[in-house]
Amino acid sequence: MRKPTCPPCRPWLVFTTWAVVALAGCAAAPSTAPQAPAESSVGTPPTPIQADDTALQQDFSRWILSMRDTARTAGIDEATLAVAFDGIRYLPRVVESDRSQPEFTRTVWDYLDRAVSPQRIALGQDKLQQVRPEADAAAARYGVPAAIVVAIWGVESNYGGNFGDIPTIDALATLGFEGRRQTWARDQLLAALKILQNGDIDRAHMIGSWAGAMGQTQFLPSVFLNTAVDADGDGRRDIWGSMADVTASTANFLARAGWQAQQPWGAEVRLPPAFDIGRADAALRQSTAQWAAEGVQSVDGAPLPELADAAILLPAGARGPAFLIGPNFRAILRYNNSTSYALAVALLAQRLAGGPGVQAPWPRDLAALTRSQLLALQTALNERGFDSGTPDGVMGPATRQGLLRYQRSVGLPADGYPTVELLERLLER
Repeated sequence: MRKPTCPPCRPWLVFTTWAVVALAGCAAAPSTAPQAPAESSVGTPPTPIQADDTALQQDFSRWILSMRDTARTAGIDEATLAVAFDGIRYLPRVVESDRSQPEFTRTVWDYLDRAVSPQRIALGQDKLQQVRPEADAAAARYGVPAAIVVAIWGVESNYGGNFGDIPTIDALATLGFEGRRQTWARDQLLAALKILQNGDIDRAHMIGSWAGAMGQTQFLPSVFLNTAVDADGDGRRDIWGSMADVTASTANFLARAGWQAQQPWGAEVRLPPAFDIGRADAALRQSTAQWAAEGVQSVDGAPLPELADAAILLPAGARGPAFLIGPNFRAILRYNNSTSYALAVALLAQRLAGGPGVQAPWPRDLAALTRSQLLALQTALNERGFDSGTPDGVMGPATRQGLLRYQRSVGLPADGYPTVELLERLLER
C-alpha cells in the first residue's frame, strides 16, 4: 500500500505530522497502501527507454538476467519469468518521480480540503450504497465499518477512478535497477512475481502507481501476499476488479493492524483554557475518563468515546482543532503513516456515515513552511542546543520534540507546530 510516502509514497509516506509534502504521482511506500488524494500521474502512458540509450538498455538487460536467476532461486517458474520479463521496459518517468523532492509543502487543512471535498463526500455516499453488500460483508467478517473501508478507497484512488496505469513489474524493475532503493524494490518485485505465479492477476492488468502500489486501495505486492483476500470465491485475489476482494482485503489489513471492532477512531474535542498544550502528544496516552477529568470535552457536548488509551492530536498546532484519537486512528496510520492521511480517512468516513465535519476553524492565515525553511528551522534548533535530529527538510517527531523544547524555553505555547514566525525568531542573532 502506499506508499515509497516518498520513498516512493506509502512505504515511504514520510510521517509528516504538521504539513503534507505535495507528492505528484507518488504512490507507495514500503509499508502499506499510499497516496495523497487524486495526485497521481494516471493517464500518461509509461515512457520506454529511448532508442539512443544503448548502454543503459544493455545494463538494464543484464540486471534483468541477474534478477531472473534470483527469482528462480526464490521458486519462480520459467513460464512466469517469461511472462514477466520478456519485453520488459525501463521507465524513465519512474526514476524521475522517485528522485523528485518537492520544495513546497501543504498544510493539513489544504490536504483535507481536497481529500474530504464536498464532491468526494457526495460521490462516496453513492459508492457506499453501490458496494453496500460487499462492504457490509467485510465489516461483519473483520469488524471494520463499511464507511472506513470506502473512505480508504476514496482517498487512495478516488473510488477506483485513479489507481494508476503503470505496469507494476516494469516500475519495480526500474526502481530495482536504478538502485536508490534496490533491496526494497527487489523484494517487492519478487512478491509481484509470486502474485503472477499464483494466478491472482495477469501481467497486463497488474497496474498501479509509479512506486509499485496496486489496485483500488493501493497495496504493495508484499502487502498483497500477506493481506489480500479472495472474498468472492473465484480462486483469485483481485483488488483491481472485484469489489468483494477490494473491501475484504482492505478491512483485513486494518484488522491485522489492530482495529478494534465497535470502537470509533476518535472525536473532535474542546480543550480547557488551562490545558498544557505540550500534553498533546501521540506518545501520551490515557483513558477517556482521565482526559475528561482534565476538562477535555467533545465539541458537541456528547459524551466522549470510551477509549482506554487515547491521545490528544493538534494537527494544526494550538490554534487549530483538537482531536481525541485511539487505537483505530493508529490502525489507519499503519495503512499510511501520515497524520493528515489518517485524519482524512477518519473524517471522510464520518461524513459518509452522515456525521459532521470539523467544527473548530483551521488557522488558515498560517503558511506551510517549504522544505528549505524546515531545513533552516532544524539547523537553527540544533545550533541552539534543541536537538531535532539530522536536518532533512521533513517535519517529523524529532523536529517536533526539538521545537517543543525551544518553545518551552522562551515561554511560548509548546505545540511543536512550525511557523514562519518561529523560524524568524530562531534565526535572530
